[in-house]
Amino acid sequence: MSRGEGPVVSAGALVRLFHVSKSYLAGSWALRDVSLELEKGEFVFLTGPSGAGKSTLMRLIFAGEQPSEGQILVLGRNVGRVGPAGIAPLRRRIGVVFQDFKLLPRRTVEENVGIALDVVGVAEREKRARVFAMLKRVGLHHRRHHHPLSLSGGEQQRLAIARALINDPEILLADEPTGNLDPDLTLEIMDLIADAAARGTAVFVATHDHALIERYGRRVVRLEAGEVVHDAPVRGPLS
Repeated sequence: MSRGEGPVVSAGALVRLFHVSKSYLAGSWALRDVSLELEKGEFVFLTGPSGAGKSTLMRLIFAGEQPSEGQILVLGRNVGRVGPAGIAPLRRRIGVVFQDFKLLPRRTVEENVGIALDVVGVAEREKRARVFAMLKRVGLHHRRHHHPLSLSGGEQQRLAIARALINDPEILLADEPTGNLDPDLTLEIMDLIADAAARGTAVFVATHDHALIERYGRRVVRLEAGEVVHDAPVRGPLS
């Protein structure tokens, strides 16, 4: 990929990055000159070695941080100009699965998932039905009255995924969403994520799992030392 090229503009793009760089220390770059876009209904894997910039890229799209250089458009909004008052409404349209889950320890499993529906004013009866259905899909309906700290790591991961998907987000960002799951459950969760893309959600999944990438055969963006070194559909085994 040429460093001077920008992304091809598409009418269906929900995320657009134009020559984005992120530096935390002078002369040290977590991301360097990244240009890409993510379209409605597209399912993209983000891969690369540890420290390549994958989590930084996710945080920038979620407006958790601001770029040092370049421009990021998310759902038509320039995240560098949204301002504090505009970030919360933007984030309501984005589902996020963090590596550390960010679950609310004093809320039950049911409440952790339902809070996204509370924010947008879903009626209590409808909320309870939707939450139960989602927890059943991830195999946690029998744990709905428990608290996150009583769950195993894999159960906490499934809870985080349920919370991210409950509101049918327009964009889903998932940072290593299957890292603590067994192979069978990994495929079930990835199928849920693929279903979200089929319904129109733009999906960005960071993973080290090459077998998973090969199985689903979607577009792969690879970062190395903060730069995009590959951006194309997967073709054959990954080295």
